[in-house]
Amino acid sequence: MSQPNKKLRENGDAKQIGTHDGTFHCDEALACYLLRKLPRYRDCVIVRSRNPDVLAGCDVVVDVGGKYDPATHRYDHHQRTFTETMHSLVPEKPWVTKLSSAGLVYLHFGHEIIANALGDRGDDKKLCNVVYDKVYQNLIEEIDAIDNGISQHDGSPRYAMSTHLSARVGRLNPGWNEPDQDTDNRFRAAMAMVGEEFEDRVRYYSQVWWPGRKLVRDALDARQDVDPSGEVILMEQVCPWKEHLFELEREMGVAPGVKYVLYADQGGNWRVQCVPIEPQSFQNRLSLPEAWRGVRDEELSKLSGIDGCIFVHASGFIGGNKTKEGALLMAQKALQMSK
Repeated sequence: MSQPNKKLRENGDAKQIGTHDGTFHCDEALACYLLRKLPRYRDCVIVRSRNPDVLAGCDVVVDVGGKYDPATHRYDHHQRTFTETMHSLVPEKPWVTKLSSAGLVYLHFGHEIIANALGDRGDDKKLCNVVYDKVYQNLIEEIDAIDNGISQHDGSPRYAMSTHLSARVGRLNPGWNEPDQDTDNRFRAAMAMVGEEFEDRVRYYSQVWWPGRKLVRDALDARQDVDPSGEVILMEQVCPWKEHLFELEREMGVAPGVKYVLYADQGGNWRVQCVPIEPQSFQNRLSLPEAWRGVRDEELSKLSGIDGCIFVHASGFIGGNKTKEGALLMAQKALQMSK
């Protein structure tokens, strides 16, 4: 489409955010959404065009134009000379995935956007920085990588991943055999979809994930009271614990590392869960004993010599007991059997 999108330009006096027309992707949909989270761009109209003359009149241009120039608010990543990553532009950040338009906008405006999203807590610099990093690591880096064609792993995948955000945005584009090929309203829907995901991540990391850190620290501080080995922690209130545990172990110099986490489930029973070798891994530091795996109830209690056993998962990553004391005995016996 060579002319600016008239449907997205209802107000000729408003500031304009330019992006390309035609088939859209997750990165520019999120870039546009993020820009409109800023007070100065809140009322911007979205101009979708590849016409250089049209784009030249835009206040900000993302994902088109062949230029990355923050001074003039041009944020494209398709030019051959572009190799920037979060780490190359902000050396204290560890991420080395090539940035897309979403990553570029987030890098330059993300702290302000996060602070605004946190409302009354926006002045908490520690919280803002933590949420900024978590949202990049767990949402935007993925979008950067997919848009730039960077595989998540070497070799062939073992199974297909087709429900991620970029794939869902892609499916909003008109099908080849649909009579209506207009992408304007579809792009609005894409912005709404990615925006909902972004807002949900900010809410989760600020209101659910971050407050759990103190609970994990308290559990680590008390680990010797739970078991002299220091390899079992007790969570009186279950919360997201894996990433906090790994970070706090490093900060506190915890050695040996924790092997099992005990917590109550929603039914009032207790779980003993293995700590993975890293937060996203399915491999454990120490799985529950092979002989217990896939065994349940009274049979498991007889096999283990521990009353109240409910189950041990077939993979050995988690087990259950009717009582806190029983779950602790399962963890302690698993440690003994590993020696």
